[in-house]
Amino acid sequence: MAIRSPRIEFAVGAFLLLALASLLVLAFVSTNRQFGDGGAHYPLRASFTSIGQLRLQAPVRIGGVTVGRVSKLELDPKTFNAVVTLDIDSRYQLPADTSAGIYTSGLLGDSYVGLQPGGDTENLKPGEQIAYTQPAVDLIQLAGKYMFGGGTATSAPATAPTPTEAKP
Repeated sequence: MAIRSPRIEFAVGAFLLLALASLLVLAFVSTNRQFGDGGAHYPLRASFTSIGQLRLQAPVRIGGVTVGRVSKLELDPKTFNAVVTLDIDSRYQLPADTSAGIYTSGLLGDSYVGLQPGGDTENLKPGEQIAYTQPAVDLIQLAGKYMFGGGTATSAPATAPTPTEAKP
């Protein structure tokens, strides 16, 4: 039988505690720093032609302050628009003319929904649709158009010459 030294037992115990603490930090970060329900909230819907890289649980922000989360992403079978359901903290009552857009944090950052409250005296009720939306901008596609000249006036489509342009 081998003799166990207290130093080795202490080192193994410290390593296990460190591993457990690391797992707790990972769990905390992966849940977007929220435990449980997070308080009362109400759903709002917004329809976008393109949502880009928007994901579930993405933040909903007003002026950089998180006021909710994306709870559902689905496709409208009639219009083929992406319908995004937002869970908004019930402390924030949004005017009926609020607009929503999908933005990116930095050049390669995560996508989020940005809300711009309007000045209407009526508020959006739970489950209502945000009427004014702005789709996500695809930076890769935009850079490709810029780099390869897609959509510029110099790249006109080839057409048959008109009778006045035809040379005898």
